[in-house]
Amino acid sequence: MTRLPAFWPACGHSLLRSDDAGYLTVTEEFLRSLLWRPELAPVAESCPAERALHARLLESPCGAVSANALDALHDADAAENYRVWLRWRDRLLAAPTLQACYLALFQGEGVDVPPVFVQQLTQILLRHVLAQDDTPSALQARAAEMLFRTQKIAILEDGGVMAADDEAVERHALSAGFGSLGELLKQGGIPLRSVDLDVLGADNAEAYWARSEQFDLVVSLNRGQPALDALCRVLERWVAHFLRVDVRIQTAREIVDADWVWHVGLDAQASGILNDLYTGVEVDADCLRRLLCLFRLEFANPADMLAEVAGRPVYLAMAMDAQNRLKLKPQNLLLNLPLARRA
Repeated sequence: MTRLPAFWPACGHSLLRSDDAGYLTVTEEFLRSLLWRPELAPVAESCPAERALHARLLESPCGAVSANALDALHDADAAENYRVWLRWRDRLLAAPTLQACYLALFQGEGVDVPPVFVQQLTQILLRHVLAQDDTPSALQARAAEMLFRTQKIAILEDGGVMAADDEAVERHALSAGFGSLGELLKQGGIPLRSVDLDVLGADNAEAYWARSEQFDLVVSLNRGQPALDALCRVLERWVAHFLRVDVRIQTAREIVDADWVWHVGLDAQASGILNDLYTGVEVDADCLRRLLCLFRLEFANPADMLAEVAGRPVYLAMAMDAQNRLKLKPQNLLLNLPLARRA
């Protein structure tokens, strides 16, 4: 058996349990790891009540915490951070699996926890999905980053479309170590000829594993490049894991379909563009410029689809915003497909 390369070790995946169905369940060790986040870990200024609460939760992370215990903290911000953590902890404990918790976040009254928790949960679930069945490629792991980390997009003079981690760009774009493409990404797409940045491709893919937590490798999103194919494979596995249906996703040049019946935007920008195109609303040139890729999704078994659209393709799209940022929402693909049944 091929040994799975180590990647994203700090996300907390190793602290969780997998049940017989292949879903993840929360553990006390995982909850303890959340207590060491900088928002909760005691600092020199922490009052005795705050230190005592932190120590008690480390001892018993599932234990009850009264309103009086929180009110006793001298730092109001620290007390609010604990309220947020407790709300997140209770969500995790109430759900039978982390997968169920994830889906429930986006239904009902909406997300009520900070984005950082949602991003971490998405990363953990992707780490789990990629580890199923076979060993993921480095490009698949890098493509998966796009589902939980905002990307900064640069359009080069030669038509190249490059994606880099937005936080990494902010950290390093002006330093010598990040190079000219970093400057380009930082400035929002000003064409430059010089490119001095590590671009991940088939020829240097193994470099990813040692740098997986640096999030500093750039990929090309041009059609025909391996990163887009890797993204398609990740999305297929994402759907299969959560919904237990097999789909095939491939890039598409355009939508030429008189019987276009279903579409899903992979982000807010793409959702708006697809809705307008579908209903015949004219889309201005600037919005179309932001459209980075179209995809065609087909179900392996049409019986898994709603009867009225069975056998028809589902069109997907992703698009950057006005600041050249790509913020994918992988939950869209799980909640908006035309399923005959819900997993």
